[in-house]
Amino acid sequence: MAHQHQHHDHTDIDWAEMATHLETQAELFTPLYEHALSWLAKEVTEPGLVVDAGSGPGVISCLFAETFPGARIVAVDSSEPLLERARDRAARQGAGDRFGTLAGELPGVLDELDYPADLLWASRSVHHLGDQKAALAACAARLAPGGTLAVMEGGLPARFLPRDLGIGRPGLQARIDAVEEEWFARMRAELPGSVAHTEDWPALLTAAGLHHTRSRTFLLDLPAPAGDRARAYVVASLTRTREILGEALDAEDRATLDRLLDPADPASLHHRPDVFVLAAHTVHAAVRPV
Repeated sequence: MAHQHQHHDHTDIDWAEMATHLETQAELFTPLYEHALSWLAKEVTEPGLVVDAGSGPGVISCLFAETFPGARIVAVDSSEPLLERARDRAARQGAGDRFGTLAGELPGVLDELDYPADLLWASRSVHHLGDQKAALAACAARLAPGGTLAVMEGGLPARFLPRDLGIGRPGLQARIDAVEEEWFARMRAELPGSVAHTEDWPALLTAAGLHHTRSRTFLLDLPAPAGDRARAYVVASLTRTREILGEALDAEDRATLDRLLDPADPASLHHRPDVFVLAAHTVHAAVRPV
């Protein structure tokens, strides 16, 4: 799904169950994140403090620890259970001595940082804040002079299956995308303090007082036949689609989803040889003037 709404900022989530899903998803997407971090590292050299704003269980935070072995990493999230997982992961990877966490709601919790950040990363967390423009300004204010703000937002909807599945009407995922866009618009409108802004991310970064804006899109391309981890991710993603968006689809598409999710059906995701994962995520970065 375009917005990847398997997020960790809803109070009714079963953390014990959802944390594992978030971790598994981030691990699957690690090649994409590694390419994005490598791109950032070409211009962000030897940062002292890297902040992962909206870190979840810390998979990307720990990738930053690998990318910048001399940096201190701070993972920021509203969920203490997810931050505990982040600390455990950092310890397992030998980065625990330079890895910290900060629990609280974005963007206000960033005021509690001891030092300004040389790199502040926000991966699909800004769109869950009512006033995205104000949130970016708050993030920019926590940068050191010459520091970089990198925001992963936008890209393209993920694809898992051929257009014509052989069951149901062709174009199922495109119709799911349309329903999700409606859901996303409602979610944004219902956020506290929601403000509508044109989602021109480079322009929003410029409005936050930053310069040298740049954007790049990174691919995750796991071709068919999907491996076990990729297949499990697709099953989990479309299961949540069925649960959250299913009633907005027509009866035929619901029936197709049900067949895709039924392990006993030969046409299901569990057995099909044509399951793949193709995703495109965009990173927008800009620098605080010295």
